[in-house]
Amino acid sequence: MPDTRQHRGPHPEDPSLFAPANYPALQSATYDLSWLLSHGYALPSSLKIVGDRYQLTERQRLAIMRSSCSDLSLHLRQQNQLPIQAAEKIPLLIDGYNLLTTIEAALGHSFLLLGRDHCLRDLASMHGHYKRVAETTPALELIGQSLADLQTPTAHFLLDAPVSNSARLKTVMQQLASQKHWPWQISLLPDPDPILAKSTEIIVTADSIILDGSRNPKDHAPPKWLNLALHIVTTHIPSATIIPMTNPARSPNDSMPR
Repeated sequence: MPDTRQHRGPHPEDPSLFAPANYPALQSATYDLSWLLSHGYALPSSLKIVGDRYQLTERQRLAIMRSSCSDLSLHLRQQNQLPIQAAEKIPLLIDGYNLLTTIEAALGHSFLLLGRDHCLRDLASMHGHYKRVAETTPALELIGQSLADLQTPTAHFLLDAPVSNSARLKTVMQQLASQKHWPWQISLLPDPDPILAKSTEIIVTADSIILDGSRNPKDHAPPKWLNLALHIVTTHIPSATIIPMTNPARSPNDSMPR
């Protein structure tokens, strides 16, 4: 079936699934899943335990999975996160689809998840396919203007070559960068993730696997990173719908309730 979507808008069920009345259950579920991951439990079984306990739907389970992380992962991400001002006069290596689709989702009034690590993530999944929507060009313009405001000297965007329409998106980005005189480089790669995860440059992503890098000190340290999506959304898209998936009043040292 052809993809006929014109907007990066919300799923029809999301307004009810992620209504404010459901925040306490979602936040508790995110905490409990993070607790289990912190204590060595496997993700699939932990997600089932927590999802069943709170009687969550598949989309709600996906939301808590994307919003949770172990204490070790949280520590690594916080330790390696740089302030947004670090983008000034420093080249950036950017996870192109990860950043673009988040900004598109914010502009399209999709529901964004503010996870335990303070990264924004959406509930969309490309499944190897990307379709340009009405929000694509405005999202690229917001990204470009934000990088210009931060005085980033160069931005190197990595796009997944196997994802359909990547070549078309690269052309759109190159044309826009040329028109705006933005110092962008766009590369199509078979798999950008390991390059980002092992990079010694400052990266931009909210991909959990990339942010954690390798935990083996003999391999390579996790990358230094910027939370650019959160900066762009909170600065330029006040109408964005952000779901707080954690309760800041709850101590990370609390035990998982029985």
